[in-house]
Amino acid sequence: MTVNSEPTRSSSGYWYGGAEERRAAVRVLEALRDYRSAESAMRRRTRTSMGMGETDLLALRHLLEAQRAGRLVRPGELAQRLGISSASVTTLLDRLTRSGHLRREPHPTDRRALVVRATEGSDDEVRASLDAMHARLLDAALGLDAQQAETVIGFLHAARDAVDTVDGQD
Repeated sequence: MTVNSEPTRSSSGYWYGGAEERRAAVRVLEALRDYRSAESAMRRRTRTSMGMGETDLLALRHLLEAQRAGRLVRPGELAQRLGISSASVTTLLDRLTRSGHLRREPHPTDRRALVVRATEGSDDEVRASLDAMHARLLDAALGLDAQQAETVIGFLHAARDAVDTVDGQD
């Protein structure tokens, strides 16, 4: 994989200043911004094709991940994970149940509780929408040698930490 696989964009480096010594770093940040934009567009297309909102798709993703790991998910856990109220999660669950993406079931050991599960059709629908994109991303990552992969991983972790830090707090 070459560093210069995309056309060079003339940028003022608006947020970062235009200093020559920052040019490579600014190009990395521009490439990251381009990736984030493309990923956002892909998520919009996926939500549109599945007839879902963003929170619906995030909920479904969490349920599918939990099911693959053999974990049960209660509505309260889903609300906490999504950062929404219990009333909002009830509305979300009603919507996903009506659309055939989710089912509510009694908890296997706690008769007072419910668990929520994505339907098999939901898993199939998500896979049909995203499998090809995941294969292309894996192909791109396979183009990295071990040293390049470690560099990318280190940068992405540092970038994650940079955006997770609230100014003045750690």
